Amino acid sequence: MESMEIDDGIPKPSKFSAAWNAIGWYIRSFRNDIDNKLNQSTFGRLFRLRGCGHPKEIERANFTTEVSAGLTTFATMAYIIAVNADILQATGGTCVCINPQGTGRVCDNEAEYVQCQSELKRDLVTATAAISGLATISFGLFTNLPVALAPGMGLNAYFTYQVVGYRGGGPVPYDMALTAVFVEGFIFVFLALTGLRQWLVKAIPNTLKVAGGVGIGLFLTLIGMSYGAGIGLVTGNVQTPTALGGCPEESLDPTTQACKYDLLRNPRMWLGICLGGLFPALLMSYRIRTGILIGILTVAIISWPRDTDVTYFPHTAEGDDRFAFFKKVITFHPIEHVLGAQDWNITNAGSHFALAFFTFLYVDIVDCTATLYSMANYCRPEETGGGVFPRSKVAYCIDAIGISIGSLMGTSPITAFVESGAGIAQGGCTGLTAVTTGLCFLISLFFAPIIASIPPWATGPALILVGCLMCRQVVKVNWNYWGDALPSFVTIAFIPFSYSVAYGLIAGIFVYTAMNLPIWAIMKLTRGRIMAEDYGRKQAWRYGMGWRTWVRNLLRRVLFWRKRDDYNDDSHSGGFSVKDGEGRYSPDRPLQAPSSSGTDSGQSSTGISTVDHEPRAHTSTLTVVHEAQVIRSFK
Repeated sequence: MESMEIDDGIPKPSKFSAAWNAIGWYIRSFRNDIDNKLNQSTFGRLFRLRGCGHPKEIERANFTTEVSAGLTTFATMAYIIAVNADILQATGGTCVCINPQGTGRVCDNEAEYVQCQSELKRDLVTATAAISGLATISFGLFTNLPVALAPGMGLNAYFTYQVVGYRGGGPVPYDMALTAVFVEGFIFVFLALTGLRQWLVKAIPNTLKVAGGVGIGLFLTLIGMSYGAGIGLVTGNVQTPTALGGCPEESLDPTTQACKYDLLRNPRMWLGICLGGLFPALLMSYRIRTGILIGILTVAIISWPRDTDVTYFPHTAEGDDRFAFFKKVITFHPIEHVLGAQDWNITNAGSHFALAFFTFLYVDIVDCTATLYSMANYCRPEETGGGVFPRSKVAYCIDAIGISIGSLMGTSPITAFVESGAGIAQGGCTGLTAVTTGLCFLISLFFAPIIASIPPWATGPALILVGCLMCRQVVKVNWNYWGDALPSFVTIAFIPFSYSVAYGLIAGIFVYTAMNLPIWAIMKLTRGRIMAEDYGRKQAWRYGMGWRTWVRNLLRRVLFWRKRDDYNDDSHSGGFSVKDGEGRYSPDRPLQAPSSSGTDSGQSSTGISTVDHEPRAHTSTLTVVHEAQVIRSFK
């Protein structure tokens, strides 16, 4: 670099610096021109981009930012194409084993069965990419949220190893298990259209919903640090649940998965930490939002050459198979073995079928609902008052329909992916992010060899960075009252340690009930003379609407008695909501007087009982009385 020349006391930049600044200026100008043109078009109005003229346009939403965020989300989710196919292939699918035992590893020695398994995996790669793309695009178009859908990692393992069993050795055959998934999707549609699913979600205390988002952040961090989908920094052990890892995979004990030697000497781990974690974090500290995507691509490209210590294609049987698939670059394989493979004769496995059906239903309700709310609250917290988010009913319906369509393609239930947080961290806040991710999934139908070759030590650091960003909302948990603090802490801790969002939320609800029910009973029995310490700082918990109100709203929707009223259970619940980090209430919108619609206008977001209330002009007597009742209910 040339030295600075000083003229009249003013330093002049070198030619290299001037050229670099000029290139940056042209790139920013080109990007701004694209944003200005597309933001103000009909396309921009569809997604409420900045400057589109929509009355509810999103100020921070730009076309190029949303596309970049969608690419980032896809990069962190691309592993699902290969991983889901590997897991579901273990069921044996529709392949028939000639061996008299008919199941288990004895079938792996039959040449025809092994060939069928190879074709089955290609079928499942196509099915995974196709259903992920279609569901994610539909979700982005109809909900305008930056959330991607794909076959759930926990559910596919349950589907494979507990329902169908390895090579079909479980209680329910593969084709019958697909039937259970298909029926579950339609039950979901019913729950979403009737509003029952949203009503169940509103019953969860707000402090647990916030804690769920923090727990998901820690869950992502644990995944990013593990061997399966991360950098391999932590692993299992005999004496302790987890242990320090960082050794090459060949140094792992096959029984305990603990490192036998070469601790922290895995070059792939250090490549991921330095170029996939620290380097993107440094870029993000300078407000370069594509930092996560740059880190993923950098690590992936470095890992593709074969004759290196960090290669994704070592000279082994597995590495040769990966490299052979990678060299195809462009290929398409149609679904041949598992398309429409449902078996509707459930008489031979009725009880097991019912168990699998209700398990899928229960896990999806809790897991997908918690993830959707956490992602919506992460990207647009100003629109998630009252425990619901915009167009939640449509979101649940798309998720449910995607589950049924996915079963027709031979996959386990789809769900909202927490990896969507990577795109949100890049600035994605509209459905354009999801549409971009979905298009990438559809394109990957033809470029699956390239996409499936992004190594886990490239995406693992991205998950850790996203986990860090999601944990920032821990300050919104009410730590001032034991009845809120302990359930929230249990939720935060149980999600990563149980490796399940659903079980973590259930544990939090159980502790919340066990803590607050006796406190409430003692207070009622003593008429308020004996109260828990700091009970006045408790975060109020109320149902979003009562059972009778839910039934009346359902009948009015079905019978078309009236047009949609001011109450909209897909956007806000009305009343007060927590808007600052100090737990004070601020008006989300003016409270309306009760109407003939039967809507419980007293419903509100959860919050701390101290209410900062200012009188509003032009308020009717009925509204004032109603607001006073609401305030008293918080005290």
